[in-house]
Amino acid sequence: MPNTTSTDLDEAGSTAAYRTGVAAKLAGLPVETLRVWERRYQLSSPARSARGQRLYSAEQVRRLSLLKQLADQGHAIGTLASLPLEQLQAMLGAQPSRAGPPLRAVAVGATLAPRLLAGGVAQDGSTGFMAGPDVHVVGACARLEDAGSLPRHADVLIVEISELDVDALAPIQRARDATESGAVVVLYRFCASTTIRTLRAQGCLVARIPAQLNELAPLCRSAVVGANLGALAPASAIEFDEEALAKIMAMRNPITCECPRHLAELLMMVGSFERFSSQCASRDEADAQLHLALQQAAGQARGILENAMARLLHTEGMWPLAG
Repeated sequence: MPNTTSTDLDEAGSTAAYRTGVAAKLAGLPVETLRVWERRYQLSSPARSARGQRLYSAEQVRRLSLLKQLADQGHAIGTLASLPLEQLQAMLGAQPSRAGPPLRAVAVGATLAPRLLAGGVAQDGSTGFMAGPDVHVVGACARLEDAGSLPRHADVLIVEISELDVDALAPIQRARDATESGAVVVLYRFCASTTIRTLRAQGCLVARIPAQLNELAPLCRSAVVGANLGALAPASAIEFDEEALAKIMAMRNPITCECPRHLAELLMMVGSFERFSSQCASRDEADAQLHLALQQAAGQARGILENAMARLLHTEGMWPLAG
């Protein structure tokens, strides 16, 4: 359950549950932006933990989310900051409650499962645990071998393995198949980078075990978003490597058309960005899903440009390339 006390109340009297980083993720804000907004516009009065950490309630997070969406639409944050929640909702055409059902999650882990099962009854009266305002954990077990007993067709499977190694790769995949989950979050304390890269290549979101259970919510949502992105058309195989592109740039076109050279330059840049994003996704856990999305988008763009290049070279009589 969230680590709160009866004194952790916001200005509206709601129990505060989310630390600054979690609140920012839930609202879709960079932490730095939230801090600047708080400093400049005194957006809210979050409670403080015994250690002095800011703690935000679900209603405060909801308000921050509305502010972010309205700011993205071009509204000045300085004007929005003083408006009540109801007016922000009216401006966005939003409803007071979150649209749609919460994500359904199942979990596996020797320490994670008991913590989740201790959550008791969820807000809708069903057995389970609300890991944040929109993630409902509907089943949990201690071992990967028992994953077949969990409810099927969950939106996300959460797997906790403290010391994660390559021996867990096959059991994780079997648990994913058994639960028929749409996305997978793998949590660890210690793990080799090669194992992390392998899991990410298999479409899993991999992150260190969070300190509080309510920090699972943004991880689950990111995993589901990543799974949806993975369903897009995959990047095509590379048809023009840098050596081939360099040849195109150096070739003399009999009709002096500059398009092959310009397109080759574009392909070099897009391909380089695709590789760069892949490296970022492997080493930056906080932004792994973002960089995975960028890598996939760059790969799809490269495929489109390569098709255009092949057509152009055929049309201009420059195909096949000289050896």
